[in-house]
Amino acid sequence: MAISIETTVGDLVAEGIHRARVFETYGIDYCCGGKTPLTEACRIAGCTADEVVAALVAADRDAGGGGPETTDWRAASLTKLTTHIVQTHHAFMKRELPRVADLLAKVRNAHGENHPELADLAQVYGALRAELEAHLAKEEQVLFPLIQEMEATRQAGSAHCGSVNNPIGVMEHEHDNAGIALGRMRELTNDYTLPQDGCATFAALLDGLAAIERDLHEHIHKENNILHPRAARLEADLLAAARSGA
Repeated sequence: MAISIETTVGDLVAEGIHRARVFETYGIDYCCGGKTPLTEACRIAGCTADEVVAALVAADRDAGGGGPETTDWRAASLTKLTTHIVQTHHAFMKRELPRVADLLAKVRNAHGENHPELADLAQVYGALRAELEAHLAKEEQVLFPLIQEMEATRQAGSAHCGSVNNPIGVMEHEHDNAGIALGRMRELTNDYTLPQDGCATFAALLDGLAAIERDLHEHIHKENNILHPRAARLEADLLAAARSGA
């Protein structure tokens, strides 16, 4: 779809909510200033229409998707899998968690009086964010290095945390907690449905929450169903080989 610089920024976001991220990046007000044509909004924000249009086109292309992943993570090395998780899912969360927190604060400030459920949403989201940020750090600093070292050295049993199953157990318990929080957020937002009085920022918030849910579901799947069982099997095989003197 061609993007006209005379189209209002509100209409551009209405055509694709993913475009809200582009406008946020350039400091363009697509909410209260939604009736402003793109060319004028860019002038006010101090950027060129050409660069914003290019960013919007790229966002549209990304939103269209490049198809499902083709890598078979059951066969790839554990090092490749953990690196992928960090570069894809951890990077996404580190970028999106603070962005969505900012949106939630703005929406609560503007709509909190008419939507008291936003207070509960803020509490649930805040707790989820705090746990996820600590969770990512533990994966990057403890579990993933342990798995990578075990795969590289073909040795097991020397980790300070004991068996690899110990940090795996902690991670999966936190995955369960995240699942509960996601369910509660979906309940509080009526399945991420925009209320009748919702503005563009409210829509962007719900889109961001839904994206976090989608990514976290995929993230947890790759760990619970692929990475963790494979790491546990590797450790068991290495310990068995060491006991047999192989």
